[in-house]
Amino acid sequence: MRALVESIGVRAYYRISQNCFVHAVDDVSLSIKKGRVIGIAGESGSGKSTLLRVLAALINYPLTLLGGKVLYNINEKKIDLLSLDEKELRGLRWKIFSIIPQYAMDSLNPVSKIRNIFIETINAHQKIKDFQEPEKLIEDALEKTGLSKRFLRFYPSQLSGGMRQRVVIALATLLKPQIIFCDEPTTGLDLVTQKNIIQLFREIQEKYKNTLVLVSHDMGFHAQITDVINIMYAGKIVESGPTEKLFTQPYQPYTKALINSLPVIGDKSYKEGISGSPPFTLNLLKGCRFSRRCPYSSSICEKEEIPLIELEPEHFVACKKVGV
Repeated sequence: MRALVESIGVRAYYRISQNCFVHAVDDVSLSIKKGRVIGIAGESGSGKSTLLRVLAALINYPLTLLGGKVLYNINEKKIDLLSLDEKELRGLRWKIFSIIPQYAMDSLNPVSKIRNIFIETINAHQKIKDFQEPEKLIEDALEKTGLSKRFLRFYPSQLSGGMRQRVVIALATLLKPQIIFCDEPTTGLDLVTQKNIIQLFREIQEKYKNTLVLVSHDMGFHAQITDVINIMYAGKIVESGPTEKLFTQPYQPYTKALINSLPVIGDKSYKEGISGSPPFTLNLLKGCRFSRRCPYSSSICEKEEIPLIELEPEHFVACKKVGV
C-alpha cells in the first residue's frame, strides 16, 4: 500500500539564539499509509507534538525547519508540503488534512457562537453556493459526533469539556479530509469522556476510511485505537510497528519500559520507572540517546548513531541490543 504522507529526514529545531537550537525532531523519516490509525508515543519533550506540527506544515518561529521533506500523495501526484506558500496550504487544509490541537476544547473562540465558528471555517476553505449547503455540512458533522444542532446557538463556555472536544472533532471532519492530525485529544478529560472520544474516533475512521495520526503519551490510549505505533525518544523514532506486535513483543528497551509501566487490573506488583532523565536536547551526546538510562547499554551504544532497522515486515527498531 502506497504511503499517503511521508516525512524524509525531517529536522525541526527550536531556535534559542543565532546558532543555538533545541533538537526537537532530529532526522525523522515516517511513512503514513492510507486508512490507518497511526500513533506517536513517548515521554513529554520527546518531539511528538513538534513532529505533528511539521507533518501539518504548522511551522512558526521559534520552530525552524533545518532539513527534510514532507510529501503528500494526492490524486496520484506527490506534493512537497513544506515548499508550498500560505495560499497553497490554505487550499489543502481542512479538505486534504486537518488538525485537532492540544487542549482543543480551549481553542474555540469564546465570543463566537458554535454555529458562527462552523460558518467561518467553511467560508475560509470553500465557496458557499447557497445558504443550505453550509447548514447541511454542519448538521452532518454534528450528527456524527453525537451532538444536537441545538448546541449551535450556544457559546463554547456553555458546553462541557467533552462537548467542546466533540465540537472540535466535528470541525476537523467538517470537509471530510483524507487525514486528521490529533495532538493529545483526551488531555484534561475524565475517564468516561476519554472512552467516549476514543469510540468516536473509531466510528469516524470506520465510516469515512480516512487516516488518523494520534499523538499521546498514554500507551493505554494507543493500545485501544491505533493500528501502528511510532515510539519517540529525544527527537528520534526508536521503534515503529503494528500496535499488537509492539505490545506483545517490543524490542527497544525504552518501548518495553513504557509498556511495563501500564497498570493491569488485579496486578498489585510494583511498577518500576525508568531511571535517570531524558537527555538535554540543546547539546546532545553521540550514540543512542537512551543509552544513559538503558539497563542493557554498552560502550558501543554511547559511541555510534543507531539507525532504524526493519527486523520484521513493517516493524522497525533502533537498538544494538535487540532481543535482550
